Amino acid sequence: MNITQLIIDAHKNGVDKGWHEKQRELPELLCLIHSEVSEVLEEHRKGYHPRQIYHAISGKPEGIPIELADVVIRIADLCGLHNIDLEAAIREKMAYNKTRTYRHGNKIC
Repeated sequence: MNITQLIIDAHKNGVDKGWHEKQRELPELLCLIHSEVSEVLEEHRKGYHPRQIYHAISGKPEGIPIELADVVIRIADLCGLHNIDLEAAIREKMAYNKTRTYRHGNKIC
């Protein structure tokens, strides 16, 4: 699957599951992305390995990879809603990053 198809599929699923019945503003969508990032941190805090996937009693997949997938899905849905060509944006940003100095001027992180 390429990024463009991921965006199409994620947004269609969001629409099909009712997540776009009311208009959502960008700040709300960004907070939802952030909440998924926080769930990645919580899985780490529980002691799970970055590659570990486990399943809840309900069968729902859990773990750091699953929460990272949720981050990507939320981003893809937002891009689908706003017709953002994320694949082109990633290519442009990665090309620019190649021109940057080592650690962007010795930043710590």
